[in-house]
Amino acid sequence: MFDRSNVEIHSCDVVYDGFFQMHKLHLSHARFAGGSAEITRELFVRGEAVCVLLYDPAKASVVMIEQFRVGALEHPRSPWLLELVAGIVEQGETCEEVAHREADEEAGAILTELVPITRYLVSPGGTNEWISLYCARVDSTDMGGVHGLEAEGEDIRVQVLPCKQVFEMVADGRIDNAPSIIALQWLQLNRDNLNQRWLT
Repeated sequence: MFDRSNVEIHSCDVVYDGFFQMHKLHLSHARFAGGSAEITRELFVRGEAVCVLLYDPAKASVVMIEQFRVGALEHPRSPWLLELVAGIVEQGETCEEVAHREADEEAGAILTELVPITRYLVSPGGTNEWISLYCARVDSTDMGGVHGLEAEGEDIRVQVLPCKQVFEMVADGRIDNAPSIIALQWLQLNRDNLNQRWLT
């Protein structure tokens, strides 16, 4: 099995440096048939992010956020998506610290327990972004309204929705972004265990 030692980077140039970075890499990697392949690729540099599904077991509901997404500009329904609380991991932060910070900033939520779901590469053909995905216990009483940091251009509406409804929204495609789909399907599979843990 190949690993990082089977890749040689000949050059790496920053071709864009803005809200995110784009690197252009010239590299060689080992081939399954033997020898090596030399390629040039652009890499969208995003690093690591955290997404958190806010679950209220007492009310059988989840807290979703709705906001404009430029990547969904040509979405057939709307570029405003229902999503999970999420944020980028800054230098020196742990994923758990990001989860708590973003839950407060984006939804006004206090996390009473945090359960890891999975960690995955978003689109490794063109970006280095990793997502650490969690489920968190919250009390959704009085949650709602508009949140986010104006300095970061955030305009986020909080919605408290019954589990049954969001599961149906995944099934019929109304919720169609990867972190939300993965987390909500995980909740469907693990909800009974979570309820035993959090409601007793």
